[in-house]
Amino acid sequence: MARAILVDTSKCIGCRGCQVACKQWHSLKAEPTTFWGTYENPRDLSAKTWRKVKFVETVAQDGATRWRFLSDACKHCTDASCLAVCPTGALLRRPWGAVDLNQDVCNGCRYCVAACPFGVVTFNEETGRADKCILCPDRVEAGLDPACVSTCPTGALTFGERDDLLARAKRRLAELQRRGERPQLYGERELSGLHALYVLQEAPEAYGLPARPRFATASVLPGSLLSIAASAVMGVAALVAFRERRARKGE
Repeated sequence: MARAILVDTSKCIGCRGCQVACKQWHSLKAEPTTFWGTYENPRDLSAKTWRKVKFVETVAQDGATRWRFLSDACKHCTDASCLAVCPTGALLRRPWGAVDLNQDVCNGCRYCVAACPFGVVTFNEETGRADKCILCPDRVEAGLDPACVSTCPTGALTFGERDDLLARAKRRLAELQRRGERPQLYGERELSGLHALYVLQEAPEAYGLPARPRFATASVLPGSLLSIAASAVMGVAALVAFRERRARKGE
């Protein structure tokens, strides 16, 4: 059965407990940050930050300023562009839906970085390999929640069967609508369904999410094929040159 994580922005208080728990469980190093006009830090997901809380400032129709928070990480798409373009099999699908990453097989080509429509796959300059949230398969397959979910104090993050979470999200939407809000469900159908579902209080674009994410191999695959073809040509040329040198020595 497919499993997923539900992110309910209406319950998030921006404590960043999930962000810290992710770092602790995966032994991700801290990175230097600076104040850039918001308490949100670091600026972007990176090889050292697989999950981060976005601080989104919005203005209501009555002019009131509101803060929205979003715990952001890999979406574990059903139609995963990163998985499609990976030439080594470093990216793999877990039976329950997560897109995992085996860094021992990653060759650092960065095709997955270019292909991800959400910009969550990053390149680690220190290791020369890709990095992203893998949804804690070691914990999940041992019967535990992902580290981020286990530390959330408000229930903004929930892990479970995807169908059950979809039903829960829709009940939450109805509850927020009765309060006069206009929430949206994100992830039910995008890219044939995400394994990270979102109850949003604003339009997806307000949180930096594409309204219509697209399977990105159309733009990445030609470059990948060109690189492979160029490598093959160089290999053949080297082989021909080697044989010619041997032939001359034998004369």
